Amino acid sequence: MQIQEYHYPNLLPYEYDGYEFALKNYVLFSKIEEEGVICIYQKHLSIALDYLSKFDYPYEVIFLDEISFDRLYNRFIEIRTDKQMITIQKEQEDAFVEDEDFSVSEFLKTSSDILTSEESAPIIKFVNSLFYQAIKNRSSDIHIEMHEFKGEIRYRVDGVLFKHIELDKNIMELVISRIKVISNLDISEKRIPQDGRTQIKVSTKTLDVRVSVLPTFYGERIVMRILMQSDEIPTLSDLGFSKEITQSLEKLVKKSYGMILVTGPTGSGKSTTLHALLQHIIDSEKNIITIEDPVEYKSDHINQIQVNNQVGLTFASGLRSVLRQDPDIVMVGEIRDSETASISVQAALTGHLLFSTLHTNRAPAAVSRLVDMGVEKFLLTSSLLAVLAQRLVRKLCPHCKEEDFLAEQFGKDFDIKSNTKIYKSMGCKLCNFTGYSGRIAIGELFVVDKSVIEYLQEDVDDNILLNLAIKNGMIPLHEQLNTMLINGETSLDEVARIGIK
Repeated sequence: MQIQEYHYPNLLPYEYDGYEFALKNYVLFSKIEEEGVICIYQKHLSIALDYLSKFDYPYEVIFLDEISFDRLYNRFIEIRTDKQMITIQKEQEDAFVEDEDFSVSEFLKTSSDILTSEESAPIIKFVNSLFYQAIKNRSSDIHIEMHEFKGEIRYRVDGVLFKHIELDKNIMELVISRIKVISNLDISEKRIPQDGRTQIKVSTKTLDVRVSVLPTFYGERIVMRILMQSDEIPTLSDLGFSKEITQSLEKLVKKSYGMILVTGPTGSGKSTTLHALLQHIIDSEKNIITIEDPVEYKSDHINQIQVNNQVGLTFASGLRSVLRQDPDIVMVGEIRDSETASISVQAALTGHLLFSTLHTNRAPAAVSRLVDMGVEKFLLTSSLLAVLAQRLVRKLCPHCKEEDFLAEQFGKDFDIKSNTKIYKSMGCKLCNFTGYSGRIAIGELFVVDKSVIEYLQEDVDDNILLNLAIKNGMIPLHEQLNTMLINGETSLDEVARIGIK
């Protein structure tokens, strides 16, 4: 018998009485055009029908396809977990006191899925809640810090840290030990830095977490980076760059050889942009190899190498070996020294398309940086295709932003007319009281054309190169920031925080 499956990927959960028990039997409640429905999936048909035979629900039963059912099921899981986390946080201090003497074997238990674990020790529950809240808040990092009398946990959201919770120092030590256990680190070693990895499973999705432990004066400090999977890496068009930059990048990555650099300070999204470029050109006919420190985004279609300085696997030595692996496209995580710079340029000259990053504030400054590293200018003109300088700018929350006016003194600083109407951040429940919601990438793309090649025959000056690039149509970063400010997309505080000159 053929079962008619419906595709409704955006159904919302309907918290009908007893929905939690029904959820365990893969029976989901929702509404279609304000009419209540019961949703089931063919894979769980026998369990669902057995459950439904025991009840007399006044709703029509419909079959969903796999995508629609999974999305609705995961939304129910999130609702249930939200309620559990609120309860855990309310009872946390009492629970720690009551269960202070739980056994070591119980402490070392690891839940397979932090959204479905129901019975576990208080410390385990608390650590699970940290991961869940971090993912829910779109955090990129979790910081655990020890002070003289207390411990503090902070999340980095949209590039800015904010406090999540303060705990007693003794409790925080248990939390740190738990994180060490799941990261396969030495619990007894508290004198030297340690690095590890762990995985957490949330709603059938497995996430990698990079863990760094550092001993400080008052105790150990932990930073956990939540890493994206390849299917979560944004496309070029999703990054937020202007249409002109996106189209130019799409043309550049079709080149068969040459070097494309992405520059900017730490946390400006360089690695994400590089991986977005790689995802754009993944092809079964191409051999793509990356050298990274560390490997942040795992991909099934790319050969990724982790730098290991302890055994002599550096960017330079790794790049030499990669070039003997017949690559079409190479990505070097960062050009840090003259040796890596020289090999990268040679690779770009000998028929390879090479991507990498540099730490410079402006795109044209990458040229003088490479020259300072000992790369000959005539080699740069033959190998360098373009340099993209980028920043990540927080966007104002559209639900709570308020009108403001630019004071005269700031108008002069930012070259904007005073009393121009702008917006400021306020904070509401929808943006977790930060005043901002998400980030957008802005960038200036410096393309090496004939005019640049002619200029590079003389002494290199960053300001002249910048003016030449602007003359050729490059929109500088500070102008893009000013446009966002005038359009009400970001605040004056955010423009000042990024501080492009």
